[in-house]
Amino acid sequence: MSFDQLIDRRGTHCVKWDMMETLYGVPKEDGIAMWVADMEFRPPQCVQDAVQAMVDHGVYGYFGDDSKYREAIRWWMETRHNWQIDPEHIFTSHGLVNGTAMCLDAFTKEGDGIVLFTPVYHAFAKVIRASNRQVVECELARDEGRYVMDFDAYDAQMTGRETMLILCSPHNPGGRVWTREELEDVAAFARRHDLLIVSDEIHHDLVFAGHSHIPMAHIEGIADRLVMMTAVTKTFNIAGSHVGNVIIADDTLRKRFAARMAALGMSANSFGLFMATAAYSEAGAAWVEDLLAYLDGNRRLFDEAVNAIPGLRSIPLEATYLAWVDFSGTGMDRLEFTRRVEQEAKIAVNHGPTFGKGGDSFLRFNIAAPGQVVEDATERLKAAFSDLQ
Repeated sequence: MSFDQLIDRRGTHCVKWDMMETLYGVPKEDGIAMWVADMEFRPPQCVQDAVQAMVDHGVYGYFGDDSKYREAIRWWMETRHNWQIDPEHIFTSHGLVNGTAMCLDAFTKEGDGIVLFTPVYHAFAKVIRASNRQVVECELARDEGRYVMDFDAYDAQMTGRETMLILCSPHNPGGRVWTREELEDVAAFARRHDLLIVSDEIHHDLVFAGHSHIPMAHIEGIADRLVMMTAVTKTFNIAGSHVGNVIIADDTLRKRFAARMAALGMSANSFGLFMATAAYSEAGAAWVEDLLAYLDGNRRLFDEAVNAIPGLRSIPLEATYLAWVDFSGTGMDRLEFTRRVEQEAKIAVNHGPTFGKGGDSFLRFNIAAPGQVVEDATERLKAAFSDLQ
């Protein structure tokens, strides 16, 4: 397939396009949807073929014998991430927001403090608050525009009521690929404060050249306090399948999680399992390499254009397709620069404050779209801020 192909998603019950006018006031007729974190590309042919085979068969019953699905996950993690896992350690969730909620339910109680390194993916705080836990925001520091962790500050914040740390690795929205040293510091912090680590690694396949993702499971001494979460959905643009994996090596933790899964009657969607099995393959891997090359081109195009606008700064992406743009240099308040983006440029984007502390001067742009769409967006931004140039 060509990543340059324009696919009209309007009127298809697509939240990204069909809800942007309701939520952001950006008209879908001539607006650009750059908020929801899914891509404007069709999945690889191997995934399409798996769905077509289901349609051709024509009977959509309960799924059984998931051995091929588990083996595909095992193969992918070993081949792509040098991470050996036991297929029996895999639980299937309805996506990783559901996986996060399940971890909160299984391993914490109401009133517990849940640590986040903010700004970070907004759904974490949403499910924490909805489950009557307390969000503990440990704000990331910035070193020459790049996010870093400040554990002296975080240590001082801890009160003893914190029981869990949710790590986003690679980081959304900052685009960081955490180094081994940083992950070891996270592990040491968790040990000091007796925190369970839930590592959401949904973006682990979307890492650009010059950077290497390290699974948190590779860090020694934390297996008894670690829950890993991965998914095919971001990598292959199949978020609507609502399939994710919670992978737990520790026997005690795994038994607790299994008990909650059983109590809630959780079972997987057959469409998601067929799609995931097909995606985690040689054909899927080849498609991902092509995707990364294309996203890298979009990243360069977007950053060059945005950073040429006085007052705007796009944080350099090491991973993900989510550009995090700082508008503080414009001297404008948040309402004004957001108004220009949404009402003048007609681009729907995620608002920085929803990601927690440190997000006030930012907007998040999804650049996983045909290059001409990304270029159109940058031209609109130039026009909307032309008085600064």
